[in-house]
Amino acid sequence: MNKELWKKSVAFHGHECPGLAIGFKACEAVMEKMGLEFSKDEEVVCVTENDACGVDAIQVITGCTVGKGNLVFRGTGKMAFSFYNRLNGESLRMIVKPFEGEMDHQQRQQYILNSPVDELFHFSKPAFKVPEKARRFATIVCENCGEGAPEHKIRIRSGRKVCLDCFEYYARGW
Repeated sequence: MNKELWKKSVAFHGHECPGLAIGFKACEAVMEKMGLEFSKDEEVVCVTENDACGVDAIQVITGCTVGKGNLVFRGTGKMAFSFYNRLNGESLRMIVKPFEGEMDHQQRQQYILNSPVDELFHFSKPAFKVPEKARRFATIVCENCGEGAPEHKIRIRSGRKVCLDCFEYYARGW
């Protein structure tokens, strides 16, 4: 275990917890299995299926961030992470295996940090392709509230360009 990276992750997140440990171990796994290093731009991409504590460790250790466009949230709620290497096309999805037995908060964290990655995760290929690189979009001013939003987030309501906050979603059936 790289104690320096753990300390950096804890400092960024604000405290130690089992969720942060999961993200830390996911990074350990991807570095071991794919040989990935810190992503300075978008050469490494992570698709996280949750918005839990572990995502903070992924940002610190892999360099995948929402702002760079190489950390993508896919809200299934699963404790799963898919990593892509844009340079060589490799990819890997990992999902946490169910924990067996009762453990308190501290015991769970220690179990996660001290277990081999193959004991913690199921590994497979992602079922979806690597997300496209981040794009820039023109800003459109909402004709209702006057706030700017990127063009791909604008809708038409009664012939007017409106942002998602001002758009009234309509759906019938399933």
